[in-house]
Amino acid sequence: MKLFRSRRFDASSRHRQVYSAYEIAYTTVDWLAAVLFTIGSIMFLYDDLMKAGTWLFIIGSVCFALRPTIRLARELHLARLGEAVMEPGNSPDYRRG
Repeated sequence: MKLFRSRRFDASSRHRQVYSAYEIAYTTVDWLAAVLFTIGSIMFLYDDLMKAGTWLFIIGSVCFALRPTIRLARELHLARLGEAVMEPGNSPDYRRG
């Protein structure tokens, strides 16, 4: 089983569906980490909020650890779907929405 094959995500409509779901999760976690670190940084400027800011840094760090975990889970999921035969009349086109 070869992971992180660049064209696997576009092998079928199911592959694209799975890929999109994981991309949404990845982007959400990435955005959440950025928000937590930004708020934590602001809180860190005030002595009475420093402890809460530290917790936001820790939670943000967990979000950063989730990013490669989500990517690996996505690749394992796509690999389990197998190598689909390209659907008739459905060539890969990145301009599609």
